[in-house]
Amino acid sequence: MFRILERKDLSSSIKQFVIDAPLVARKAKAGQFVILRIKDGGERIPLTIADFDAQKGTVTVVFQEVGKTTKELGTLQAGDSIADFVGPLGEPVDFPHHKKVLGIGGGLGVAPLYPKLKLLKEKGVEVTSIIGARSADLLIMEDEVRAVSDRMFVCTDDGSKGRHGFVTVVLKELLEQGERFDEIIIIGPPILMKIGAEITRPYGIPTMVSLNPIMVDGTGMCGCCRVTVGGETKFACVDGPAFDGHKVDFDELIKRLQTYRDEEKIAMEKYEGGKCRCHQ
Repeated sequence: MFRILERKDLSSSIKQFVIDAPLVARKAKAGQFVILRIKDGGERIPLTIADFDAQKGTVTVVFQEVGKTTKELGTLQAGDSIADFVGPLGEPVDFPHHKKVLGIGGGLGVAPLYPKLKLLKEKGVEVTSIIGARSADLLIMEDEVRAVSDRMFVCTDDGSKGRHGFVTVVLKELLEQGERFDEIIIIGPPILMKIGAEITRPYGIPTMVSLNPIMVDGTGMCGCCRVTVGGETKFACVDGPAFDGHKVDFDELIKRLQTYRDEEKIAMEKYEGGKCRCHQ
């Protein structure tokens, strides 16, 4: 069992847990993720490692309550335990020669962006960040990202905080103004990453995206997380989750993410219609 040491509500639907997981924390690196299961018989879900502390033996995860399992996970409090917490999984990222990087996080994508920016800052890289959300109440980890950024832009779709508009508008403005970066990192909803990658393509700037397709085992055996990158089949759990955004088939990814919408709806209806047994 893995105990929840801290719980923080980042918004009405977005939660942050600090988990006691010393073995995972000891090996964790930026860009990796875990797969957790709340209880025996529960669904296995992947969550990006938003932060980790090897000395304290803790791993931080951030999730949004969008389906049955994340809704159930959101009922847990500090002191409760999770049955399974497997990781670190996936390929870590590294930036051995970079001097100037732009990081873009949209919505929940700010959480997986943060450890990458933190790593860059530790390496002495000049970091510019753009983070955004639909509204100010859904904006997460603003202070954390600011602490590892030399410059930071904040955007909200409704204009309730920072720039009024999408993060991609600021991205386009910076590039049109002649700014150049060794790499651009874009993490968020698939449509955001697709649009962002198309904006950077004409400039020839390497663009990293982080994919979160349907995933079950996290070891490459089930094949559920397959994505097409550069015309080849890749498995996000072992080949990623970071990929070259200019090579990802986003249309296929978006279509595959909709595969189990009906089943997800049924599971949610059953959960909300019954009694939550996550504490039993």
